Amino acid sequence: MKSPGTLDPHTSEAQEPRLRSPETAKFPELEAENRKGANRYWWLWVLVFALIAYGCYRLYPYENNKKAAMASKRAAMRPRSIPVAVATAHTGDMPVYLEGLGTVTAFNTVTIKTRVDGQLINIAFREGQFVHQGDLLAEIDPRPYQVALEQANGILAQAKGTLEKDQAALRDAEVNYERYQELYNSKIIAKQQLDTQRATADQVRGSIAADQASIAGAQAAIDNAKLNLTYTRITSPLSGRIGLRQVDVGNMIHASDATGLAVITQLQPIAALFSLPEEQLQPVLQKLRSGAKLRTEAYDRTQRNKLAEGTLLTVDNQIDPTTGTSRLKSIFPNGDNALFPNQFVNIRLALDVKRGVLIVPTVAIQRGPTGTFVYLVNEDSTVSVRAVKLGLTQGNDVAIDEGLQPGDRVVVDGAEKLTEGIQVSVRQPGGGDSGPSQGRSRRRNF
Repeated sequence: MKSPGTLDPHTSEAQEPRLRSPETAKFPELEAENRKGANRYWWLWVLVFALIAYGCYRLYPYENNKKAAMASKRAAMRPRSIPVAVATAHTGDMPVYLEGLGTVTAFNTVTIKTRVDGQLINIAFREGQFVHQGDLLAEIDPRPYQVALEQANGILAQAKGTLEKDQAALRDAEVNYERYQELYNSKIIAKQQLDTQRATADQVRGSIAADQASIAGAQAAIDNAKLNLTYTRITSPLSGRIGLRQVDVGNMIHASDATGLAVITQLQPIAALFSLPEEQLQPVLQKLRSGAKLRTEAYDRTQRNKLAEGTLLTVDNQIDPTTGTSRLKSIFPNGDNALFPNQFVNIRLALDVKRGVLIVPTVAIQRGPTGTFVYLVNEDSTVSVRAVKLGLTQGNDVAIDEGLQPGDRVVVDGAEKLTEGIQVSVRQPGGGDSGPSQGRSRRRNF
């Protein structure tokens, strides 16, 4: 037995855990059996790791082959050259248009009103009907004006009868005056009697003058009654389209009424008022002073459908200071009634024509940090970037002032994938590719 101060030598058993379960502490042979069981199955773990290593070894070349196959498939699907659509730059005439917003207005607008008072007894038009000048529109009761005409005729007849009576009295007074003149010369009567007879003749002449004035007044009354009788029939003063009826049959209408029976608008021809900036006004005025007839075209809101063609009539005599624009008036025949009053239109004024300019489609123009450019297709079917200077633009065409020559091919579709020097193939109208060796294609319209 060792003394308490003696230290045990360091052995391998000291590395074993000091804490043991009660069972292993009581039965040391059980602990030894467990160790033998754990050491018995170590080869299972070795087999598992070997299987995992073999699976990784087999999977690695499979994945490599799969990636290679996909890469070769993508390479096979990738086009050898980028298909594009091209257009050929050509020389031609470029029209110069000035565009402005406009409103269609009726060439003439008339509010139909009565000129005499009376009861409305007939409406002779349909709402929205196209009427011609002189067509009957409405009738007013003519009987009061017929009675006034008959009364004026009676006054005239009476005045004429009085005139005849006074004319007979004048002839008698003149004969008596001649007799009194002879008697006075024979010293038979006094001069007073001769003067009295002359005064009597003068009075009769005055009555005749009054009778003639009465006849003239009666004739004026007759003419007025006839005119009022004519006004009971309301006719159209012009040809145009009549609007909605404002008064029904049976109502009393007056010449002083604020509203009329209806409104007639002249649609053929028809006018359009539009505005242009003041800086564009001088070229227009120069053309008008030289006697040129400027052609105008009316388009709808989308500026795609042309509604009518006409000519410029005139320019307003002043510029609006608030907007800096001037109003212009254009006339359209409007034979098909395509234009309607108060309709919104876009007006294009043909000002001039530029001859012999180089033209390409506007879709060929690209814009970048350095300015405008196009993709030019070379003879070897490669693409080069060419800077261009733009001129006038009209519709789908643009004039090129600098940068291109007639016959140059420019890309109009497929430019989003292009870079300098890339190979392209020109698409044909049928959808196929011409290939790099096709050379220049024929001119196409876009």
